[in-house]
Amino acid sequence: QVQLVESGGGLAQPGGSLSLSCKISGGSLTSNDMGWFRQAPGRAREWVAHIAPSGRVDYSMPVKGRFAASRGDADLLMTLHMSALKPEDTAVYFCNGWRQSDRVPWGQGTQVTVSS
Repeated sequence: QVQLVESGGGLAQPGGSLSLSCKISGGSLTSNDMGWFRQAPGRAREWVAHIAPSGRVDYSMPVKGRFAASRGDADLLMTLHMSALKPEDTAVYFCNGWRQSDRVPWGQGTQVTVSS
């Protein structure tokens, strides 16, 4: 069974940095159209970064200029480097296919907490 595993989260101070990784096992995504998403407590899941098959990366407005997503190799699907972290970045971060039709079951995500 295809499984996504996100890692690298943790506690960071405001202004700090964290790097997240997304690995896949048991299969692969059907497309190179991928994304990072996050879900804060009490809020709907939202997109953070979109890695298009062309290699173009787009970011949501709240993270633009602070986050950098890239495609990985083999079982490392993608990474997300987060800098200048803010308390409002606190959320569980997920990776998956961009389009719903390309997605596999969501992983557990990785918790990012930004607090002093």
